[in-house]
Amino acid sequence: MPMPWTYRHASTEWRAFLDDAKGRMALDSDNMAYTAVDGVLQVFRRRLTAQQGLDFASVLPAVLRAIFVKDWRPSDPPAAFADRATLTAEAQALRPHHNLTPDNAIEATAWAVRRCTDRAEFDRVLARLPAEAQAFWQADAADPSELEPRIV
Repeated sequence: MPMPWTYRHASTEWRAFLDDAKGRMALDSDNMAYTAVDGVLQVFRRRLTAQQGLDFASVLPAVLRAIFVKDWRPSDPPAAFADRATLTAEAQALRPHHNLTPDNAIEATAWAVRRCTDRAEFDRVLARLPAEAQAFWQADAADPSELEPRIV
């Protein structure tokens, strides 16, 4: 079997994703964008069972998949979903002395994730998750073509 595309091109995928997220959040640095994305992924991950989390991670590009599972304690019981403002505040609480995560972090991360994943696979996994999980990954786009994969 040939090496999976996402492993061969992990740096290219990560750079494209990070640029999308950083731009959508109007952040100035890669570090700011990374912290925001890490916070969003941790907030979402806390609300999943281990199997749900692994299923979700399986459709992410390699670097995002690694960030998603880093330091995860899947034995912790899933937290309940909350409203967007509460979830955003939770993401903003990560590394509080170095966190400039904006209020649109979840939507911006969802937008960037949708641009770097296979839409059918991503939606297939989300369809098996609770409705709140599907809503979490809702991304606003004036034109649906904005959400087409950026790197193919």
